Amino acid sequence: MPSTFSLPASRTEVVLEEIRRGILARELVPGQQLVEAELAARLGVSKTPVREALKVLSNTGLVTFSPYKGASVCVVDAELARSVYDVRMVLEPEALRRAIRSSDRTAFDEAAQVLKEASGAEADQTTLSLLNRRFHRALYAGCGNPLMVSMLDDLRDRAALITVVGWDANPSWRKEWNEHKAVLAAAKKGDEDGAAELLRAHIAAFLDHVLEAIGEE
Repeated sequence: MPSTFSLPASRTEVVLEEIRRGILARELVPGQQLVEAELAARLGVSKTPVREALKVLSNTGLVTFSPYKGASVCVVDAELARSVYDVRMVLEPEALRRAIRSSDRTAFDEAAQVLKEASGAEADQTTLSLLNRRFHRALYAGCGNPLMVSMLDDLRDRAALITVVGWDANPSWRKEWNEHKAVLAAAKKGDEDGAAELLRAHIAAFLDHVLEAIGEE
């Protein structure tokens, strides 16, 4: 019988998740400089895993690097929000259509599990933002196109940060999670057109919400 144990997370992976959570919890605010020595002391590690984690978070869009200031938390503006959500509105509904057509819909079980977890985390917007990442990935993970999945995965941290900005200004997560339930219900019924349109409208509506929150429409 094959072993089912999981390898422990590397120190860099642990540091990565701690910094990601700190950014999404607004403990590390947009524009704030991320000093390796300070983060290392705070997390009780050497500077090496911090440096590696910041490189990964730079690639996923939570951290930016400047030749003069070094690493800092990404600032969400209208241009970033539109760019990320424009791509999501094109790719995610199509990926969901393909996932619904697939004979293997086990990823939708993960989406249902996330909805259950979210029902017990309603007061914690940081946890909800991370669950939101998992839910949307579960919708497109079974699309059958690894490149499409990879492209959408690359947007997940940026989308999570944008979500936090929107919820900071107006905590509308109840509305968004009700929309999630409707999307998943349509997907489980095999309604490609209905699920895809509900998802597109969901993404578009939250973009409008974010643009209003940052003062641009």
